Amino acid sequence: MNPRDRAAAILILVFGQQVADIVLLTWDNVTVTEDLVTITLGTVEIALTSPLDEPLRELAATPTHHQTAAHPNSNWAFRGGAPGQHIQASTLTQRLSTAFSTRAARLGTLHELTKLAPVAIIAEALGYSPATIDRHAIDSSANYAQYVASAGATRKAPR
Repeated sequence: MNPRDRAAAILILVFGQQVADIVLLTWDNVTVTEDLVTITLGTVEIALTSPLDEPLRELAATPTHHQTAAHPNSNWAFRGGAPGQHIQASTLTQRLSTAFSTRAARLGTLHELTKLAPVAIIAEALGYSPATIDRHAIDSSANYAQYVASAGATRKAPR
């Protein structure tokens, strides 16, 4: 995968971001220094450690479509083929579909994240509404409750 596709894949697989939101990221949302790469997805600046930072470092150093006169000062992190525009969400989804389903990956990530941290923190950090993250938390705990119920049903009660 090229750096743009790898960066997008990380944002989906690790942070549960929607492709439609990823394509709207600008370099105002991403800070690349020699020591650190940070990204703001919600209201929280998130530090990316190696190897998660590498695709964004490469993208910052050699952005795609920078060769044309139409893109000399573009602030889009995920530049598109049209002058001054970001990549289309459908185009990025199609590019990533050779590796994974973006929707299934995003939903799986959100499902797992709700097991690790409180709903309010996940929502604020990743730019989701608390209601959306709460639905994922309920779904993930419902799946666990179903497992516990089925495991208990297979046990025989002592006499």
